Amino acid sequence: MRLPKPTNIIRVVSRCLLLLCLSASLPVAAQPAPYAWHNVRIGGGGYVSGLVCHPAERGLCYARTDVGGAYRWDRASAQWVPLTDWLEARDENLFGIDSVALDPSDPERVYLAAGTYTSPQAGNAAILRSHDRGHSFERADLPFKLGGNELGRGNGERLVVDPNDGRVLFLGSRNAGLWRSEDRGAHWVRVDGFPSVATSPSASARNNWRTQPIGIVFVVFEPTSGRRGRPTPAIYAGVSTGDASLFRSTDGGRSWSEVPGQPKGLRPSHMHRASDGDYYLSYGDEPGPDTMSDGAVWRWQPTSGRWTDITPVPSKSTPSGFGWGDIAVDPSDPNVLVASTFHRYEPHDLLFRSTDRGAHWNEIFARSSFDHGEAIWTAEHTPHWMSTVVIDPFDPDHVMFVTGYGIWASRDMRAFDKGGTAHWRFQDRGLEETVPLGLISPPQGAHLLSAVGDLDGYRHDDLDVAPLQFQAPPRYANAESIDYAGQQPAVIVRSGYLRKPFGPAIRAAWSSDGGQHWQAFASEPSEGEGAGSIALAADGRSTLWAPDHAQHVYLTHDFGKHWQAVRGLSGRMNVLGDRVDPKRFYAFDKHAGRLFASRDGGVTFVPIAGALGDAARGHDQVQLQAAPDAAGVLYLAARDLPLLRGDDQGHLQQRLPGLTGVDAFGFGKPAAGSSTPTLFAAGRHGDLQGLFRSVDGGRQWRRIDDDAHRYGRISHLTGDPRVFGRVYFATSGRGLIDGEPAESTP
Repeated sequence: MRLPKPTNIIRVVSRCLLLLCLSASLPVAAQPAPYAWHNVRIGGGGYVSGLVCHPAERGLCYARTDVGGAYRWDRASAQWVPLTDWLEARDENLFGIDSVALDPSDPERVYLAAGTYTSPQAGNAAILRSHDRGHSFERADLPFKLGGNELGRGNGERLVVDPNDGRVLFLGSRNAGLWRSEDRGAHWVRVDGFPSVATSPSASARNNWRTQPIGIVFVVFEPTSGRRGRPTPAIYAGVSTGDASLFRSTDGGRSWSEVPGQPKGLRPSHMHRASDGDYYLSYGDEPGPDTMSDGAVWRWQPTSGRWTDITPVPSKSTPSGFGWGDIAVDPSDPNVLVASTFHRYEPHDLLFRSTDRGAHWNEIFARSSFDHGEAIWTAEHTPHWMSTVVIDPFDPDHVMFVTGYGIWASRDMRAFDKGGTAHWRFQDRGLEETVPLGLISPPQGAHLLSAVGDLDGYRHDDLDVAPLQFQAPPRYANAESIDYAGQQPAVIVRSGYLRKPFGPAIRAAWSSDGGQHWQAFASEPSEGEGAGSIALAADGRSTLWAPDHAQHVYLTHDFGKHWQAVRGLSGRMNVLGDRVDPKRFYAFDKHAGRLFASRDGGVTFVPIAGALGDAARGHDQVQLQAAPDAAGVLYLAARDLPLLRGDDQGHLQQRLPGLTGVDAFGFGKPAAGSSTPTLFAAGRHGDLQGLFRSVDGGRQWRRIDDDAHRYGRISHLTGDPRVFGRVYFATSGRGLIDGEPAESTP
């Protein structure tokens, strides 16, 4: 059965009525086709970068993710409800949530600091404001960027609401200092008095990609310093730097000074206030999550100014080899703490519990059991990237911690204190945060198979069940390409890569039974780094592979026992096989718009010239697909091109009307009484961005998504060849989505 629908759905005011948005001259039906949308269940799968619970209402918790938006826990249905599916393709950068803030005095209000990257090509960030628990949002654009998927994203929270005056919010930016709002986040002004270290080089960090700003990672109010209805005067803010990093204001944020006696040499990541007025801070030598090799946990007592190192595992060397992710305080008992290690991969990360304010600690996982029934693939993973730990303000037995692949929760934590076992359950129902990199829906066997970032890939015989990944070996960190043979659909290939260090693993695999069992290719080509693009001939007897960083594309007729470099192609190609004729293969350069075809089984390729080749040349994000029902027929699209149909001789047969740009497209089962495959396309129809369907070869299109279900930019898409109207697509962080028509079959 499908997951129960959330009691409340996101209500987003439509930007424009469909009939007004689409020109009357465009061939589109007068009414959209209603669809029901669901996640294909995997269960978690991505980094939950933050978790907060409301102090005044039981069970009201919010989770933020680095690329998959934000969620609210629905206590009645015991599942997470997505809050940001209404974001459309042009706002895909807002799916990375750098912080979430709750109004302690008003459970209805929630604020999201949205912005995935600070890189030059990314757009500015925005504050998404809701007065109804995320059912609807108002947007306040910011004049700077945030990094919900950058270094330090597990720190926090950098966005907070004043507990005494809900009109006042503070936001610690990554590279623009401290900002303040006094109208519930609608307008923001910079706090000029905050120390310049927040925008200095020491408040940045570097990974393999680039140097990234981290800036101010948390803001914390001292609620007892103020009174209801007026701004709180005492505020703390932490900067991700090894220099002086903790600052205090006693005048509502106008002026700031360094907190005396604080530890230096490490970066703070979290600061939590205990009910007795003490504060607890976690530190690392790096902001995480990519790396962290040293750290500490400290208690600070403002009344005495005393700092105490309460690190559960004191360092015996410098650096210790790992840091500390978070330190949680039981809201009902200031003596109870839970602290998490970070980047302790040998043998694994740990969780510690203290009942005496950190004087003594017990390691929790040493007496823990984990229930993997919700998502059986989690049995192959150990908790890591535990950057947030939460003790339920209404139930001290309920403890949650985040990981790089979801949320674990215990409901019997106090039994551990009495010598018992802590039982952990994967609390990710409704939270789907994978990045699928390829998907296929063959005409027989499982309806959906996918290649997934970080998790290899899945065969879904039941769309509502989270299965184990593809049978290992091999087990890839990323599977990046997957294909089936058009006339022998039980034959499937996939390619991926492994994280170093790795042994002599082969980075391509094949299956002869529809993906139930796999075996690695006999060998790899003499160059390349796996992954890339892989394709099968229509009869399943030949495989074409363009590995990453190879200078050539390679062909094998025996699943890797022998390889030959094909003629006429360089590296960096996407490859595909004709669905009907085993002698035909195709290749394209998605960034330059160059198209190639082979009619000798992939031995030799020649450029596709003519009007079809001319139409593609020079365009970026080009896509090419072979027709499912005719040899030599190709469909071409790009983000700045309509959908075109042509052939491998370069003839342009039809410029399908209506679509003005395409992000992804695919084919599904024909409508009743028709032999024409149903077309699905994510892109623009006139000025309207959406997901569209055509049952007449592209002459007319109907919109099938709605304003509450947009899912950002859709990267891969396919219809189901056995179920009319069903469509699957890959998001850039919200996992795999399945759409089912609510209408009767035409």
